[in-house]
Amino acid sequence: MPKLTHLDEQGQAHMVDVGHKPDTERTAIARGEIVMLPETLALIRDGNIKKGDVLTLAQVAGIMAAKKTSELIPLCHPIPLTKVDVSFEMDDDLPGIRIIALAKTTGKTGVEMEALTAVSIAALTIYDMAKAAEKTMKIQNIRLVEKHGGQSGDVHNP
Repeated sequence: MPKLTHLDEQGQAHMVDVGHKPDTERTAIARGEIVMLPETLALIRDGNIKKGDVLTLAQVAGIMAAKKTSELIPLCHPIPLTKVDVSFEMDDDLPGIRIIALAKTTGKTGVEMEALTAVSIAALTIYDMAKAAEKTMKIQNIRLVEKHGGQSGDVHNP
């Protein structure tokens, strides 16, 4: 069974010391979805949500969230992000919006949590912006889909 790195020998939570690790390029991609009524998706697509441009604000919120991940998740290291990108795919068959976040750094620890945080906050922002039109939207399937770099190597989780 793999050892949990955020627990010490006594089972207490601690921040992992990554000081000995070499700086390497690291990338993570996360995805998630927000499912909604077709009518709500049409309002977003047509720019008719009263609060404003839903996807632009969700994109900015996701980027901001990635930069604040270590302030939100107790044992995450603050890391210098070199790139964060948040994008969206509207899908009438879902119906809803797929959210994709990419995070990059050159450093001693990975950016998986930053990519996942970006997706989560982008989804919550879409919900907040559109909740006047629909309160039954569902945020789902938030997951890491790719990770590159670091000691553990590449991960692909389509």
